[in-house]
Amino acid sequence: MLKKFIAKIFARYIVLQEKKWMAHPVEAQEKVFAEIIRKAKNTEFGKKHYFGNIKNHQDFIKNVPIQDYENIKPYIDRIRQGELNVLWPGKPKYWAKTSGTTSGEKYIPISRESIPYHIEAARNALLFYIQNKGNANFVKGKMIFLQGNPELKEERGIQAGRLSGISAHYVPSYLQKNRLPSWETNTIENWEEKVDRIVDETHQANMTLISGIPPWMIMYFEKLRRKSNQTLTEMFPQLQLIVTGGVNYNPYRQKIDALLGEKIDVIQTYPASEGFIAYQDQLDSEDLLLLLSKDIFYEFIPVEEYFDENPTRIGIAEVEKDVNYALILTTKAGLFAYSIGDTIRFTSLAPYRIRVTGRIKHFTSAFGEHVIGQEVETAIAEVLKKMPAEIKEFHVAPQVNPLAGLPYHEWLVEFEKEPEDLEKFSLLLDEEMRRLNTYYDDLIHGKILKPLKISIVQAGGFHAYLKSIGKLGGQFKPPRLANDRNFADGLSLYIK
Repeated sequence: MLKKFIAKIFARYIVLQEKKWMAHPVEAQEKVFAEIIRKAKNTEFGKKHYFGNIKNHQDFIKNVPIQDYENIKPYIDRIRQGELNVLWPGKPKYWAKTSGTTSGEKYIPISRESIPYHIEAARNALLFYIQNKGNANFVKGKMIFLQGNPELKEERGIQAGRLSGISAHYVPSYLQKNRLPSWETNTIENWEEKVDRIVDETHQANMTLISGIPPWMIMYFEKLRRKSNQTLTEMFPQLQLIVTGGVNYNPYRQKIDALLGEKIDVIQTYPASEGFIAYQDQLDSEDLLLLLSKDIFYEFIPVEEYFDENPTRIGIAEVEKDVNYALILTTKAGLFAYSIGDTIRFTSLAPYRIRVTGRIKHFTSAFGEHVIGQEVETAIAEVLKKMPAEIKEFHVAPQVNPLAGLPYHEWLVEFEKEPEDLEKFSLLLDEEMRRLNTYYDDLIHGKILKPLKISIVQAGGFHAYLKSIGKLGGQFKPPRLANDRNFADGLSLYIK
């Protein structure tokens, strides 16, 4: 009872504090911007881009072009070689390792100044829920956080690991007794073995909160269901809350609801290695509150201008509702005018709330794997060296809810010349994709995904489909990758 009482009081206090900056969002962003420029002006990046002369956002736009990982990689490499004061004073506290770049694995810096904001935002998402719900019943029971291995590897004095693994080191002391799984189970690398152990540890526990990305939760829920032959709410009658993030929840909602058995509250969050961007602050809306007072200064580029030489870059005061913007971040970890590749639109301007609408570039990441164009093109090129075939066109899309079996990536391929052994061709292609993308390999190895499936599109199928939707011509090219099935489902009419 005492823990519930304290949680409700603390939630009320924090929500009131947060509403202070929510009432003055532009001023909050101006303060964050000034702090970042002041602290970074004597770094190598700051000196090169004349941070000492930057007085306002317009100066920043003139001095700092839009960056992506390829642009900052030389600075990252220097830090990894031991240099100090390169992007941010001193050196990063952590590297958040992620994939999805032509350079291979990405190393995203997290500083001593920025890590508390990651943790605070995750905490505040729960506190907003407590305040909105009017109770804190879930704090009485066990809470499970499905996350990566918390064991970190040190590289020249900087700890490196996945963001979820880094976050595991910051679970507050008052939740440690409620937290599952055990540290030993959390460090298991084999995902299927890890989930089996988690099931063993939790199936008789009083679970009240479950957190993780949707495909991980589904695997956990299905194993629990097989063990008990009960729905989750029958097994855990006190289960109150699902916390999710990382990928779009909606494609998984129907499956998760069926496994749960009864309606459970869900709050969605928007964490990234680059910073904790937003969380759901209302029970009756999936819109996400953009966090403007913490460690991130935001810029927004209208999507249609993103690839222009000098795109329009605006701050929070100039955004409009229902316009698709590319999201640009400047952070207290040493990222400046950095494009994370996401697109968002504002659903509210008082306060500023958003929905994530997609990615600037085509990709496939329905399960958090972030497969990019270069990876699929490289995989095809390597397989064609081993097996004679000719590919005219292809499209890759996730199959999240197959009629039977595990989800998978569907490759819709129109061949000029088919391989003699399609099964072998598919196997080699899947092996190449696993070699090129470690996250995809983890998902296959952990039996969250099954190997890719090739569906052969009939001769002229791409042409016929594009013509049928009025997209035939030089200005439109069929997307090589998608994170939904809009194009794939239309093209499926032309499968042999």
